[in-house]
Amino acid sequence: MNFTRRTLLAAASATAFVSAPIAASADGLPRNVRMVIGSTSTGGDTYQNSAIVAEALSEHLGINIKVDAVGASEAFKALNRDSRGSTIMVFHDQSYLGNLYGREGYDDPFANYVVGPTVAINPGNAYLVPANSPYQSIDDILTAAEKGERVRVAIQPGGVSEIGFSALKNAAQVRAPGSEENIVAVNTGSQSDKNQAMWDDLADVINGSIQANEQFTQLEDDDAKGMRFVWITARDTTLAQAPEAGMGNTTRDDMLAYASPETSVTLDGSADFTFDKEFFFLFNPEMDPAIIDQIDSALTEIYAAGEIQERQKASFFIPNFLPSAEANAHLTQKRDTYADVIAAIAGN
Repeated sequence: MNFTRRTLLAAASATAFVSAPIAASADGLPRNVRMVIGSTSTGGDTYQNSAIVAEALSEHLGINIKVDAVGASEAFKALNRDSRGSTIMVFHDQSYLGNLYGREGYDDPFANYVVGPTVAINPGNAYLVPANSPYQSIDDILTAAEKGERVRVAIQPGGVSEIGFSALKNAAQVRAPGSEENIVAVNTGSQSDKNQAMWDDLADVINGSIQANEQFTQLEDDDAKGMRFVWITARDTTLAQAPEAGMGNTTRDDMLAYASPETSVTLDGSADFTFDKEFFFLFNPEMDPAIIDQIDSALTEIYAAGEIQERQKASFFIPNFLPSAEANAHLTQKRDTYADVIAAIAGN
């Protein structure tokens, strides 16, 4: 049975148990668990990744876990209402970036929830230019800003889409103070909106992803919808774990050419800025710590077995399991780095 069919069957089966009474398992987790996610899409990367993890946990623990795509605001509300362990959450860096950018509905997750284990990375966050753009590289873009050219960047403000834009402004400021004012945001919505901004000549650069935009990079240079990658924000050590074939006609080696250190967006004049979109658990702060320990232990065994990694890589996720304590320390350090970047360009 292929992954898609198996996941759909597992989700459908789990749905049948949603209204059943909550019964505690011998190990503490309820028999029926609702895994809320910070996305409303059942076709996006958050749902895909969560479905893989939910199915693996369900099979390993002998319980029923239903992935519920309710969106960030509703997911946090649901998590707040339930301290029994029958509701858990999976989201990604947006959970703290939304708070750093001051978006409504995003409390500090490190202060208001328990940050649990990481499970995977989507390495696809990227920036692209039109195929016929005069900018051949990120260095060209930063040099243009230094020369006084206005570079318009289409983003969805307030989170994962914006953090690379913030890093570009910060790099411009480090390289040539004042040039950051020439890196300007074109605030849009979904990926299709950002693409359209490029095609309508409203943006010189867009935030995109390998998964969503690779197809457009294969078009001819004179095609109005043609694009080129100029920057992939993931760490090179992350991309190096991707399948060698990459995605579409863009190989892993092609991708590495757009990532640090081959493509440099400086953080502070010495180190490069990088960003991995990481998925991790969030728990109600009053939930029994024994349940968190149970999830950590189960995931440790699942990742040791090795099957989940193959399923994640088949969907272009990079396995990245860290148990709760390590994950919390790692994500806190990551949050603090990005907070410094955002603060450095405040008011620009």
